[in-house]
Amino acid sequence: MRDLTYPPIVLTAKILFRVLGLSFQMEGTHHVPRTGGALLAFNHVGYIDFVLGGLAAQDSGRLVRFMAKKEVFDHPVGGPVMRSMHHIPVDRGDGAGSLEEALRYLEAGQVVGIFPEATISRSFEVKELKTGAARIAADAGVPLVPVALWGTQRLMTKDHPRDFSRGKTIGIRVGEPMHPTGDDPAAETLELHERLTRLVHEAVDAYPGDEQPPGSWWLPASRGGTAPTPEEAARLDAQEKAARAARKAAREG
Repeated sequence: MRDLTYPPIVLTAKILFRVLGLSFQMEGTHHVPRTGGALLAFNHVGYIDFVLGGLAAQDSGRLVRFMAKKEVFDHPVGGPVMRSMHHIPVDRGDGAGSLEEALRYLEAGQVVGIFPEATISRSFEVKELKTGAARIAADAGVPLVPVALWGTQRLMTKDHPRDFSRGKTIGIRVGEPMHPTGDDPAAETLELHERLTRLVHEAVDAYPGDEQPPGSWWLPASRGGTAPTPEEAARLDAQEKAARAARKAAREG
């Protein structure tokens, strides 16, 4: 697989990170295999998680092919860039093609990134996970590596204005690989949820206190923040989904 644009884009992104004054707390990046296929499963708290999440594999010298919603690939500028980096479009209405593409990449020895929550978590807690990550890893016979991101929501997330002011910390914690067999995808998905939750909590605990005072909007309510509770977030998600369906119906009508 030829990568003409991915390496220079990574270099450009790193320069931009320096311009933004981002600092990184990286833990466990040695868990990303240096060779062979691997599926990285990320929690999802911000719109640019796929940009910053790729750093989890940098120490291993790997490039991550992210599975991202099809709408990103429909953008006249972003779409061609995403395709040039060999990311994988996901059609929420028909995901079979994207799953097959991910399997093909993994079997060819690529590293693929997936967000098994499917959507951004407004509560910043790990939401219920889809079983696709465990199923894909089992079918491809590759390790499933949990990766927690923290702080990316401070840059750009749902319900809050984007903030690219300088001096923010980004936490990236990589856990030990799982090796799903596919015998019980539900149980393996529950284990992935537990591992991701533990990694997120560790990232919250390690985050600089002066950047994360009690009452911060980006902190989960369970940790003293003012983010919506998981129940409140579920209601907001349902309202958003209903509004999106209404807009679609109006266009088609």
